[in-house]
Amino acid sequence: MAKVDLDLVKFILQKNEIDLRKVNSIMEDIEQEMKVIQEENPPAPRVPKQFAILISDPEGNIPSTDFTGWVLQMPEEDSPAILEGQIHKAAYDFNQTPKGRRMPVKSIGEACEVVPARILKEHQLWVKTKEPVIILKTNNEIPMEPTGLPE
Repeated sequence: MAKVDLDLVKFILQKNEIDLRKVNSIMEDIEQEMKVIQEENPPAPRVPKQFAILISDPEGNIPSTDFTGWVLQMPEEDSPAILEGQIHKAAYDFNQTPKGRRMPVKSIGEACEVVPARILKEHQLWVKTKEPVIILKTNNEIPMEPTGLPE
């Protein structure tokens, strides 16, 4: 069913020289029908989503303990080795602001949660998850037999 702007419908009805009272009556009927349709078909509730980091560990070097971390973005040409240093610099700059002097950040987690995107962007960082997410490990293989898979 095509969706048409109500103002366009009203304009066309007036353009066809229909009585103004009749146009208003038609517009009220349309609005009432739209309300009934919206009540009958409420929008589906949003499904909460979360980020997770999946680490490939085919040799089993990473221990089986749970990890948490943050999802960040940085320029492709930069080395990931400088990521922690960039967060330190951004946190230092934040701690120099009036809000940072009142409540300075003291950890990477606090920096990811509290430091504004504006300051992080100056250091070519973009925090995608303010709160830490679970990091999962995989052997990076797909089994050939569908055994033990959830349905």
